[in-house]
Amino acid sequence: MRCPFCSSVESKVVDSRDTETGIRRRRECLSCGKRFTTYERFEATPVWVLKKDGRREEFSHQKLLGGLLIASKKRDIAPERLGALVEEVENQLRGEHLAEVPSRVVGEMVMARLREIDEIAYVRFASVYRSFKDVAEMRAEIEDFLAHPPPTRRLPARRPRPAEDGGAELALDLGK
Repeated sequence: MRCPFCSSVESKVVDSRDTETGIRRRRECLSCGKRFTTYERFEATPVWVLKKDGRREEFSHQKLLGGLLIASKKRDIAPERLGALVEEVENQLRGEHLAEVPSRVVGEMVMARLREIDEIAYVRFASVYRSFKDVAEMRAEIEDFLAHPPPTRRLPARRPRPAEDGGAELALDLGK
């Protein structure tokens, strides 16, 4: 590891911490005494997605997230929730140690999760993913959705709670 200040290769590790994606190390150069940070990232084996037209493409977290952001535009879905959905899909694919996976499988995994989050975003994503040829195909998908709704998630009730500045703020009633 070269010092970014003097290019010396002699340094010592002062602090080391685990992060979600690897290890963060604080180093001190033994030549100039300045400190710098390095990151060691885990190198995951790539997952290849087999497209409908026969092409192979490396799984792209950003590409999938971009599609979900478009499908959920103007919907009340936090971008962090969509990021977590993509993480879940990616982790499941890597956990199954598959080198290649058909795009159909990735799409079905995403739709199963998106269906539980927002029905409009689900239908929008499905319309692009399934390439509906006409309104009848889209209608059949919506009718199937209505006939087999996802399990409902009951959220805790919200109740107003006085804030320090005299206004009210919402608080979750967790029943505790």
